[in-house]
Amino acid sequence: MNGTNGTNGTNGVNGSRRQPWSPGRTNSNRDYNRDYNRDYDRDYDRDYDRDYDRDYNHDNDNDPIHPYLPSQPKSLRGIALRAFALGITLSLSLLTTLLLLTLTNSPLWRLPFFLTALSLFHFLEFYTTATYNTRAAAVSSFLLTSNWPAYAIAHTTALLECFITNLFWPNTSWTPLFGHTGTRFLVAVGLTLVIAGQAVRSAAMVHAAQSFNHTVQYRRQRDHVLVTSGIYSVLRHPSYFGFFWWALGTQLVMGNVLSFGGYAVVLWRFFSGRVRYEERYLVAFFGGEYEEYRRGVGVWIPWVG
Repeated sequence: MNGTNGTNGTNGVNGSRRQPWSPGRTNSNRDYNRDYNRDYDRDYDRDYDRDYDRDYNHDNDNDPIHPYLPSQPKSLRGIALRAFALGITLSLSLLTTLLLLTLTNSPLWRLPFFLTALSLFHFLEFYTTATYNTRAAAVSSFLLTSNWPAYAIAHTTALLECFITNLFWPNTSWTPLFGHTGTRFLVAVGLTLVIAGQAVRSAAMVHAAQSFNHTVQYRRQRDHVLVTSGIYSVLRHPSYFGFFWWALGTQLVMGNVLSFGGYAVVLWRFFSGRVRYEERYLVAFFGGEYEEYRRGVGVWIPWVG
């Protein structure tokens, strides 16, 4: 057992005499150690990151304050900044509109009027949600980036059309046969649509309360009920009705021929598809009850529903 070629012999595996030096063996050990350390560090970092993320997310899920921190869906900072910006815009644009109307004959009062209507609309979207559907209130409830960037492009185009038209052709009328009388009539109709549209949309959000949501719901929530009373007994989708006619009213007031046509086409296509899509889920949620309601109550947007 202790012979020359034995297990513990001179040339054995555990022999006391060291193995002859060879460059290949040294490089092999060095490469092995380097690869081992690299793989160990990589696996350690991966496991550490995984455990850290898991613990961090777990802590956040259990932290009632987390949703209200900056950059979160219900960020109080984000809500405060948007409310402040809308308040400043509403105040300045309303003041500018009144000053231009009372102190000048400029038709450019239509520009700050549009900003007034927009800032009030977006403020009421959040305010009404926060008051009557508090759990759903979030930064996105302002709808400032809804359908971005198409929404911003549409409003910017409307402002540019109004500015260019009233700057270079201030006496242009939609109704050349009736002159300024026709223009004043269309402005009155537009103001009526803006006020009525805003009132109907806000009333719909108030009356539906927790059953109202800015996005289509794919699952029926426990507090989601079919609302068929109040404004919903007259209009099947009063919030859509309100925004459709509100938007067209703003363009009548601004005297925008191109934007009026563009708004009408784009909004009709949007709400036509939205109603069909949403009502598939409403039928799935409420079955025959909703089908009966749909047969008896209209949307009051031309050729929608």
